[in-house]
Amino acid sequence: MKSIDIWFEEYGESHQNSVNKKIHWICIPLIVFSLIGLLWSIPNYFFLKIYSGKFSILFNWATLFIALIIFYYLVLSYKIAIGMFLFSLTILYISYFIDKSSVELWKLSSLVFILSWIGQFIGHKIEGKKPSFFKDIQFLFIGPAWLLGFIYRKYNIKY
Repeated sequence: MKSIDIWFEEYGESHQNSVNKKIHWICIPLIVFSLIGLLWSIPNYFFLKIYSGKFSILFNWATLFIALIIFYYLVLSYKIAIGMFLFSLTILYISYFIDKSSVELWKLSSLVFILSWIGQFIGHKIEGKKPSFFKDIQFLFIGPAWLLGFIYRKYNIKY
């Protein structure tokens, strides 16, 4: 398996343009938010059959996805996994409160998802390179960690 540094280096090859990078700093977190929001919106009858106790709100497709992706990050770097876990908890918290509001989470998430991907493709048009995930689907998971890597390097956190 490739190291996290190799993944970041390969991902960075198609993210050199400053405008594309700025677009990614906006769109990648929004895509993560929208994906988690969409997964949160899927009825969780399957999970309720297994557990319907006090914390049943935590058992849904979004938390299952996050658990699996955090495991993926753990294989690459436990410090990146911790950061992504904290980011994911924040997104879950936001999704929970939007879901409890009058806003339909799935509609908001769908709109954000579509607009964010349009932004991503505009960024890559400016860059003049195809998105990395056309090369390897795992780059869809590397993108958020790649941004976190910049934050870690800024604060001298080794990963």
